[in-house]
Amino acid sequence: MKSIIKSYTQPAFLICVAVLAIAGAGKEIVIEWSGAYLKKEALPLKKPLAMLEAGALTPYEVINKHKIANKDVLEQLGTDEYIQWELVDNEADKLSRVRYCSLFITYYTGNLDQVPHVPEECYVGGGSQRVGTESVSVDVEGLVEVPAISPVSEPAHESGAAKRIKARYVVFIGQGSNIWQAQSRYGVLYFFRTNGAYAGSRTEARAIMGRNLFGKYSYFSKVEWKFYGGGPGGKVFPDKAEAIGASEKLLSVVLPVMERDHWPDWARANIDSQVTVSGGGCSRWAAVTTD
Repeated sequence: MKSIIKSYTQPAFLICVAVLAIAGAGKEIVIEWSGAYLKKEALPLKKPLAMLEAGALTPYEVINKHKIANKDVLEQLGTDEYIQWELVDNEADKLSRVRYCSLFITYYTGNLDQVPHVPEECYVGGGSQRVGTESVSVDVEGLVEVPAISPVSEPAHESGAAKRIKARYVVFIGQGSNIWQAQSRYGVLYFFRTNGAYAGSRTEARAIMGRNLFGKYSYFSKVEWKFYGGGPGGKVFPDKAEAIGASEKLLSVVLPVMERDHWPDWARANIDSQVTVSGGGCSRWAAVTTD
């Protein structure tokens, strides 16, 4: 017993303990001094997603609002801020393969560790087979200019000009809706709105959140959609070119409403929690409180 106690009182051991303690305390001091937020606070939406005004989506009409009744499924989703709507484009031909759209928007905020639930995983888990994934660009009209005050934001674009947004286009093969229907090939598109910026993939969304060291808040919202039409044998699906063309029309209606009425004003949220501090010939973002 004495030998064990003696081993813990050796100078070398005590020095190591002291160095680790100082390093740990020093790390906390540096983090506090720098103004970094390791734990993020939740940033609420302007209005809940369920309050999205259907009438503002003209020429699209909401024909179904799906609710997740299964508590286990909702728990796996990780948020109760979502909409899962079926839309019909009243301007599209009745035989168009992009006449209908499944729109699924989710919102997450607070101390986020990852970005879950991308179609590459969810659809495969539901029994479909993924046969391709690629990055695509969609030109969206009607988005407001991004303010330059946000510490993590996109470059400002000319007001009124189309904004090019990156998205993922994932192709799946799934079983038809009845036993007489062959397997169907369909595409799902999605992107993220993350801390005031658009992200075309989960990796990019994580990178945006990772750079947000000095921000008090953090959030991301996934926008996911799939087009289809009605045929004699069931649903029919568009090819890539048709889907991207229809996406430009859809997002030019949906995203301005989301930015105006629902997604947080990222720049304004950071005004009260961040200030540029100059001194010693350098500048840094330092956290301040408004209490």
